[in-house]
Amino acid sequence: MPYSTADIRNVCLVGPSHAGKTLLTEALLHAGGKIPEKGSIERGTTVSDFTDREKEIGHSQYNSVCHLDHEGIHVNLIDTPGYRDFYGRALSVMPATETAAVVINATEGVEEMARRMMRAAHEQRKCRMIIVNQIDAEGVDFEKVFNEIQEAFGKECLPMNLPTADGSKVVDCFFQLEGDETAFSSVGEAHTQIVDQVVEVDEALMEIYLEQGEELEPEQLHDPFEKALREEHLVPVCFVSAQTGIGIRQLLQIFERLMPNPTEANPPIFLKGEGADAKEVSVNPDPNAHAIAHVFMVNVDPFKGRLALFRIHQGTINAGNQLYVGDARKPFKASQLLKVNGEKHDRKETAVPGDICAVPRVEEAHYDAVLHDSHDEDHFHLKPIKLPRPMFGLAIRPREDKEAQKVSDALHTAEAEDPSIQVEHIVSLNEVVLRGLGELHLATILQQMKDRSDIEVITQLPSIAYRETITANAEGHHRHKKQTGGAGQFGEVYLRVEPLPQGEGFEFGSKVVGGAIPSQFISAVENGVKLAMVEGAINGYPMQDIRVTVYDGKHHSVDSKEIAFVQAGKKAFLEAVAKARPIVMEPIVNAEFTIPPDAVGGVTGDLSGMRGMITGTDALPDGRALVTGQVPLQELQGYHSRLKSLTGGEGNFTMDFSHYAEVPALQLKELKEATAESA
Repeated sequence: MPYSTADIRNVCLVGPSHAGKTLLTEALLHAGGKIPEKGSIERGTTVSDFTDREKEIGHSQYNSVCHLDHEGIHVNLIDTPGYRDFYGRALSVMPATETAAVVINATEGVEEMARRMMRAAHEQRKCRMIIVNQIDAEGVDFEKVFNEIQEAFGKECLPMNLPTADGSKVVDCFFQLEGDETAFSSVGEAHTQIVDQVVEVDEALMEIYLEQGEELEPEQLHDPFEKALREEHLVPVCFVSAQTGIGIRQLLQIFERLMPNPTEANPPIFLKGEGADAKEVSVNPDPNAHAIAHVFMVNVDPFKGRLALFRIHQGTINAGNQLYVGDARKPFKASQLLKVNGEKHDRKETAVPGDICAVPRVEEAHYDAVLHDSHDEDHFHLKPIKLPRPMFGLAIRPREDKEAQKVSDALHTAEAEDPSIQVEHIVSLNEVVLRGLGELHLATILQQMKDRSDIEVITQLPSIAYRETITANAEGHHRHKKQTGGAGQFGEVYLRVEPLPQGEGFEFGSKVVGGAIPSQFISAVENGVKLAMVEGAINGYPMQDIRVTVYDGKHHSVDSKEIAFVQAGKKAFLEAVAKARPIVMEPIVNAEFTIPPDAVGGVTGDLSGMRGMITGTDALPDGRALVTGQVPLQELQGYHSRLKSLTGGEGNFTMDFSHYAEVPALQLKELKEATAESA
């Protein structure tokens, strides 16, 4: 079906595991005529869960892109995994869409993952909707579920349809008002609430509605409806059953007539340049402008190579076009343009702004890369989203030395496909660390390596990323003088150090006047300081959050060389640090523990004994308890097994980096003793 930008709807299905996102995708694809019959999770025949491992375990581990055509619209769907360990994967693909559809299980109510995804959609400026799935399950209290939604996300959450009391049907509350009896509220009341909410963003329409008493047609409400979505003044709620198909065609109608196309949603923010110098630039869904697209997902197949999935934001891309990746000087030829439906790929000749496509075998493509067809767009990039920092770690080493390169390649392939993991090579410890968002996340990566490449590795808990810094101002001086028979080495440096606010990293400046140190040697002083910061000044941990200013020195017209000022800068810095009240710091994490209510006392007491600070305890709708707090990462390494013991196997936790804090004296003593023993 030929379609334009205005015909496209890009929807990301997000939410907790077991909410039914994969079956909902099947139901939508079937209703749109894309597949002849719905697949089954039990039989392993769904479009989304197509890997052997997903079929075996019966739930999604990876994002999956699908599409369908219905009543003149083209819908791109992204089905995302719901387990909290895969939260980063779900977040990473949301920039490709206009609408984040949070799917909720009617029998479970509002779970923590739904709250997280609603917050994430808000942060990414997405239009949001809520889909309440599995409404035909036994014992569903529809009014309770809806009240939970409004309590969690606000009164702007309003139903577009309402279920009947037995959940066997949904009744339209917006387009064609029907008289069926509903499980709660009424069609008339729900319709009035939606119209009242929508006209609040359009004064002229509100005047017609309130003062002239005119009934408003859905077509009159379209533009203010889109504005209400953009401004988060309205969050539509739809009731469906993916299993039986109840409400699925009405949901497609809502996609078609009410959810935003790429010209109607909040525009993506593109920047040119890096850091503080980056400037916002205009990128518009104009089919005749230069092509600009961003890569939101990468799949690496051992046999088919690298597949880059991208969303077009401007211009038209044709098969055979020459495209650049980022600021590369040499283009690649997009010899094939593909539409993706799970694991199946269909060739396409032309793609318009707003569409989602893929190009195969582009080795330079990576997550968040910008594809473009003109050097005018060099250095363009989409404003980055905030992904959770991977804090769970495993030190990885091959079983045999001869497999080292194979393991390294597999880890970097995993990193290319999943932006929420990190592979870190700690040179000082000769340690390769795989970091992710949880135990399941890391286990999935290791299983994937085994499935794809028949690689098994040895794992252990990684070393903690301690850091060093200073807490006071100080000055240092060193004269490096060496005579070797011929020309000698000479360099003398005076510098001062100051602590920076946490997270600022490193700053270097020069206030040398009169040529006391020639300008060509200032960078050598900086290199010497950086060497010392990498090696550490107290316990050998990297240093951070320090400003260094070199203000004086001496040189020799014959003997001064770069190496002399590297050494002088390093020694002067170490002298200054020794006088600047240096400390060792450890990473502190924000941790969330989901546990049975009868385990709260035991877990909070255990955390307090681990130097943890409890910040809150809340009851969750499913009867469990949520304990939040801040805990040193060192104390949580390997905590999974202990938590299982404390909670009868029912507890789990997640953690995100918070900040660095000084290691207390007792722990510092133990740390030094452990370091000495291992040396």
